[in-house]
Amino acid sequence: MKPIICHTALEAISLIKSGETLWTHSMGATPQLLLDALAQHALTRSNLTLLQLHTEHAESLSHPSLKNHLRHRCYFGGAPTRKLLQQGEADYVPIFLSEVPKLFRSGEQKIDTAIIQVSPPDKHGICSLGISVEATLAACQVADKIIAHINPMMPRTHGDGFIHYNNLTAVFEQSKALPQHVIDSSDKTSQAIGRHVATLVRDGDCLQMGIGAIPDAVLSCLCGHKNLGVHTELFSDGVLNLVELGAINNSRKKVHPGKTVTGFALGSQRLYDFVDDNPSVIFMDIEQVNDTAIIRKNPNVMSINSALQVDISGQVCADSIGTQIYSGVGGQMDFIRGAGLSEGGRSVIALPSTALNGTVSRIATVLSPGAGVVTTRAHVHYIVTEYGCAYLRGKSLKERARALIDIAHPKFREQLCQETFEMWRLQL
Repeated sequence: MKPIICHTALEAISLIKSGETLWTHSMGATPQLLLDALAQHALTRSNLTLLQLHTEHAESLSHPSLKNHLRHRCYFGGAPTRKLLQQGEADYVPIFLSEVPKLFRSGEQKIDTAIIQVSPPDKHGICSLGISVEATLAACQVADKIIAHINPMMPRTHGDGFIHYNNLTAVFEQSKALPQHVIDSSDKTSQAIGRHVATLVRDGDCLQMGIGAIPDAVLSCLCGHKNLGVHTELFSDGVLNLVELGAINNSRKKVHPGKTVTGFALGSQRLYDFVDDNPSVIFMDIEQVNDTAIIRKNPNVMSINSALQVDISGQVCADSIGTQIYSGVGGQMDFIRGAGLSEGGRSVIALPSTALNGTVSRIATVLSPGAGVVTTRAHVHYIVTEYGCAYLRGKSLKERARALIDIAHPKFREQLCQETFEMWRLQL
């Protein structure tokens, strides 16, 4: 059955009724035009719930006027939802990213309508979810309705993210540039961290990295490496130069050899042009990308992630600042555990040594009250700051404390030593 062809985003969104649970395509594929229309339409509806990961340019749905009309339910917080989460006006669901599609497919989380952005259908009538498959493929498989923005500027990507035009309920078409996320990794702290992490990367490693200045700084230091692979939940522009130099060729991977595997991409137009109709890059369902059992099949997995705070026992907080939700659990543990089980695998948590313009140490004697432990101290391998690398695997609490204090900012080291003795009774 062919979809309803709509002339405007609002016309398409008008199919949504009160009481529905909605899913929105996320990351760089956030359907901004449809979500802006939803912000208008929701004022005429009540008791809507919007499920989401990180969204780009969706601030219209955070307007105070939408209270009692629409409530956000976030598996990962971002700029549009962070304030609402911290004020208790939105709901945060701590969950591994790999588990989100399972919630949908099992029926534990019902979805009435999926709101997505796709490429135009090809000659076979098939559209592509483009630069972001993540949990959206699963949402489309279980949703009663699918409302789609067909965007000629959306890259057509290879992998799992295909949906037939006739499976869409309503569509409207309009060209719109995708959000670009250009990262400056030239600051001294990021570069120093990048150099330290790069010393841990070996030829033939299979990389997983997050997005941001530190991962890109690490990648910029790997130009002399050989036979690197990529199996990651996301990637950005830092990968491109290494592909062009031949440093990344995916030749040593056991799972999808010769292919760069990802769940979504976010970066510059150059990145979007690179993945467009590129069979060497496959965008897969995040349940598969982040499956520990699949990750571990590749040898020498090198997982590189970040954190907000680490305590001297090695506990890692990555989703909150105390009780204030900042982001989400995401795929950090999926990959840290997968790397730990991989033959020759290692994992790295990389973070600046301080926050708030150098006034707070990110390495703390204990985590802030209410801080969530995303990665346990039993899972951690390396912690890296601009002051060096601390290897924690198999180390005692005393050995961990000493190693972490050595890579803390120098002005906090004496205080950390004193507090470690007072709180942990560890004489360093």
